[in-house]
Amino acid sequence: MRIVATKALRKATNVSLEAELLKMAKKLGINISRSAEEGLHEAVAKRQAELWKQENRAAIQASNAYVENHGIPLAAHRKF
Repeated sequence: MRIVATKALRKATNVSLEAELLKMAKKLGINISRSAEEGLHEAVAKRQAELWKQENRAAIQASNAYVENHGIPLAAHRKF
């Protein structure tokens, strides 16, 4: 889930980037801070999803086993 705020609290930080990549980004007029922030949002969301799957692995496996053994609940009422 990405939090978007018009006046989000920002904190200055130092980041090491590949020199040639930074040079190309600047040449193309890319906002380095915003691009890094977008990439970090994506990385955080991906990691949160991975952790959620790990934390809920037992419940997911139990649900899958139920469907495998009994079929989809209320399948008889499906119109497709």
